[in-house]
Amino acid sequence: MWRKSSYSPDGNNCVEIGAGIGVRDSKAPAAHIPVSARAWEAFLDSAKGDRFRN
Repeated sequence: MWRKSSYSPDGNNCVEIGAGIGVRDSKAPAAHIPVSARAWEAFLDSAKGDRFRN
């Protein structure tokens, strides 16, 4: 099951994530980048922290 980003202004130009599947562009749904659950968790931990804030 794929979920679209809530930050997409029109619902068409966004990133989608699939639990246990990966990441894809909503404009090219046939292709995706596989991401393991461990890698996704590490990404979320980094994004939630102060690491990327200005």
